[in-house]
Amino acid sequence: MSRKCDICGKSTVSGNNVSHAHNKTKRVWKPNLVKVRTIVNGSKKTLRVCTRCLRSGKIVKI
Repeated sequence: MSRKCDICGKSTVSGNNVSHAHNKTKRVWKPNLVKVRTIVNGSKKTLRVCTRCLRSGKIVKI
């Protein structure tokens, strides 16, 4: 299962750690996902939703 929001599609992003000496190492930023029970088309479903979508009211919790 991928780390991806079921509503907005936000997923992992890669980049670099940069030290004071300007050394670069790879790193990954992961989205803050929460499993939430919601109502979709009249039926109950469990979705993986980022907290930004949850906070902005894009889904209806049970």
